[in-house]
Amino acid sequence: MKIAQIAPLAERVPPVLYGGTERIVSYLTEELVCQGHEVTLFASGDSITQGTLVPSVTKALRLDQTVRDPLPHMILLLEQVRARADQFDVLHFHIDLLHFPLFRPLAERTITTLHGRLDLPDLRPFYEEFSDMPVVSISDCQQTPLPAAGWIATVPHGMPRGITRFYDGPSQGYLAFLGRICPEKGPDRAIAIAKRSGIKLKIAAKVDRVDQAYFEREIRPLLDDPLIEWIGEIDERQKPEFLGNALALLFPIDWPEPFGLVLIEAMACGTPTIGFRRGSVPEVVDHGVSGMIVDNEDQAVEAVHDIAKFDRSAVRACFERRFTVERMANDYLRLYEVCARKIVRRPVSAALSPANEVAKPPVWHDVKSALG
Repeated sequence: MKIAQIAPLAERVPPVLYGGTERIVSYLTEELVCQGHEVTLFASGDSITQGTLVPSVTKALRLDQTVRDPLPHMILLLEQVRARADQFDVLHFHIDLLHFPLFRPLAERTITTLHGRLDLPDLRPFYEEFSDMPVVSISDCQQTPLPAAGWIATVPHGMPRGITRFYDGPSQGYLAFLGRICPEKGPDRAIAIAKRSGIKLKIAAKVDRVDQAYFEREIRPLLDDPLIEWIGEIDERQKPEFLGNALALLFPIDWPEPFGLVLIEAMACGTPTIGFRRGSVPEVVDHGVSGMIVDNEDQAVEAVHDIAKFDRSAVRACFERRFTVERMANDYLRLYEVCARKIVRRPVSAALSPANEVAKPPVWHDVKSALG
């Protein structure tokens, strides 16, 4: 198949440091290429891929100090995709909703994976209007706030099996917090759990500019404790050792997490998770096997003292069974193939003509029926 993958421009594909969506786009793109498909990646110019790279900016926007407004760059990205749309069987978007009005006449040729939170009230009327645009969730719970959206499937994330080695035991016995510093991720809860447990916590996380005030006000004062070690943002090469040598990953979220890539990154290392029962956690973590699902800090502290008993080979087995990149790519290929069978190939110039621009083909119903 001829497949276009359209990535965000905030980070490189794959990202240098933090960047879950771009990392998944990279894993998917490379696996599809390995399976013999013709894949074109629309992304920043510093991206690395075995597919065909079409850059719309020289480098990732977050790392480009000259960029003040990302919107014009995103519009240029959409124009590049529009100009080449006739070349592909499927256009797979990973950029949320910006492309919906322009590509609505080509809805039968598109799939959009929604990677972010969807519980914001402003989103409901938008997705109700564009219910003909086929969208994919990364967990079932992600669909809950928007029942009228054009859902066609849930495809959980996956990773390459060889991205990390299996760690058969924690070498240092610390708790790990990995991700982004913001209130909904619960870094203050992680610190409280570690202090109450009397076990060292290492925090490897980035601080976005929007969260800098929160970090300075709420988190930095908590770091002045011998049990708490601030590491900061780490790259992909450092991540396996950081997770693999940990006693457990702490995931004390306070929001409807759509997936939580770090959960399966820890799982691939053999490291169990202690996660709060929010969002996707009950779908990703097998309670009692790959981790413990808790409802509050008290239960989390109890779980810390039980987590060393976990069979780390069983944790890794959960990853192998449920969250490999092969499984993810095959799930998407099913969707691509159904869409390719359903479409009526129209030139993009005709599809985007004024006579067609208000059409709302209910193609997502056909896709759901074909998938059973």
